[in-house]
Amino acid sequence: MSLSQIEYALAVNRFRNFKKAADYCHVTQPTLSMQLQKFEEQIGIILFDRSKSPTVPTLEGERVLEQAQIVIRDYHKMLELARGSDQQVEGDFHLAVIPTMAPYVVPLFVGKFMVDFPKVNLIITEMQTEVIIEALDRDEIDAGLMATPLKRDNLIEKVLFYEPFMLFLSPLHALLKKTKIKDNDLVPEEIWLLSEGHCFRNQVLSVCDLRVPKSKKVGVSFESGNLETLKQMVMKSGGYTLLPQLATDQLSTAAKKQLRPFQAPIPTREVSLVYSRSFLKEKIVNALEKTIIEALPIEMRNLKGKQFDVVPID
Repeated sequence: MSLSQIEYALAVNRFRNFKKAADYCHVTQPTLSMQLQKFEEQIGIILFDRSKSPTVPTLEGERVLEQAQIVIRDYHKMLELARGSDQQVEGDFHLAVIPTMAPYVVPLFVGKFMVDFPKVNLIITEMQTEVIIEALDRDEIDAGLMATPLKRDNLIEKVLFYEPFMLFLSPLHALLKKTKIKDNDLVPEEIWLLSEGHCFRNQVLSVCDLRVPKSKKVGVSFESGNLETLKQMVMKSGGYTLLPQLATDQLSTAAKKQLRPFQAPIPTREVSLVYSRSFLKEKIVNALEKTIIEALPIEMRNLKGKQFDVVPID
C-alpha cells in the first residue's frame, strides 16, 4: 500500500463521494477508484459500501480508516519534525472561525498577519463549533478560533482573550432607563436569538437562564444565522439581543446609546485557539496568538477578574 492510497481512502470517507474525493486529491475518478480497489485487495477488506449514496464505510472499513488517519497524522508529524530546525514561520495553515466571531475578529488581525508572515498561506473558513470540532478530529483543519472551554481531552485550548456581553435594546425600550442590566431583567418573549448550532445562542440562553420561547408577543418567531440580522430586528421590530463586545464597536454613535452593560459578574465568553494535541505547527499558532492579541482594543487585552463570569457554551 502507499500513502497516496491511504489519502484517497480518507478523502472518500471525508466527502462520501468518489468524484468529490478525486477532485480534492487532484486525480481522475477512475485513477482514485483503481488505487482504492488495489488498497482493498492488499488489506483484504472492503472499505466502502458503494451501493449507497452517499458512500459510507463498512464496519470493517471504519476501523481501518481510523488507523489510516493516525498513519497520515504521524507522517505529517514526521515532516514537521524534520523541518523543526527551520526558524521561519511558513507553510499552509487552515483556520476555522465561528460565525459570531469571524466578522469582528478576522478583519482586526489578518492584514498585519499577512505583512508580518508572508510565507504563511492562511486559509480562513467560517464554521460552527461542532463542525470545527469534527474537522479537527479528522485533521481537515489546523486550528479553530472559537469560544471555550470545550472540555475535550484530545484538544489544546490556548486562551487569547475574554469578551464581555452587552445588551442591545430597541430605541424606546424601558430597560434603557437602567444603567446596568441584571439577568432577571430579561424575559424570553423579547429576545432575538441566533439559530440552533451557534454556541453563542446557548450562551445567551445560559445567561438569561431561559428556555427557547414558544412564541413571541408580536406573533413572530424568528431566528437568524448572524448577529447583524439580529441587530436590525431589534432596531425595526423591538425587543433586544445580546452581543459580544467586538460586535458593538462599529455601531453608530446613536446605536451605541442603545447598549447597556451587565451588572457584575459580567457574562463573558472565553476565546481560544484550539488545536489537536498531536499538532506541530506551533510557530504559526504562536504567530497567530501574538498578532490577534496585539490587534485587540486595549481594554480587552488580558481582561479577567472576579467581576467577569465565563459563560459555558453548552
